[in-house]
Amino acid sequence: MKILLILSALFAVASPYTYQKCELARVLQSNGLDGYQGYSLANWVCLVQYESTYNTQAIGHNRKRGKIVSSDYGLFQINSYWWCDDGQTPNTHNGCQKNCADFLNNDINDDIVCARRVVRDRQGMNAWNGWKNNCKGQDLSHFLDGCNI
Repeated sequence: MKILLILSALFAVASPYTYQKCELARVLQSNGLDGYQGYSLANWVCLVQYESTYNTQAIGHNRKRGKIVSSDYGLFQINSYWWCDDGQTPNTHNGCQKNCADFLNNDINDDIVCARRVVRDRQGMNAWNGWKNNCKGQDLSHFLDGCNI
């Protein structure tokens, strides 16, 4: 019985968490992202929608000629070539000085710290294709509809 309880607890901690739009907006706002580097809260929510669909354990692979050249991790899809080290991507820059696996848990505080670092780079939010292709220059007010923010 004790083993079953321990396994259940481990599964609960390790299981992916998918945020609801307004829940995430409140967390990002409370962590100071609204207006950070000139990007509204709606931009941040839109970015996460198109990068990970609010899933804390999302992993995306970037391929070149069929070979994985880097991967993206977590809610913000932090890239293993530029921002974290996954132990598989050669010549990582690891700009956030983190293991990529750190971005796959349900504690998104370190994800937010790294996302802040990414957006301070010269590309800003253009570093994320999901934002660049779906959010940039758009009316994003609907990303906060019903959130009472």
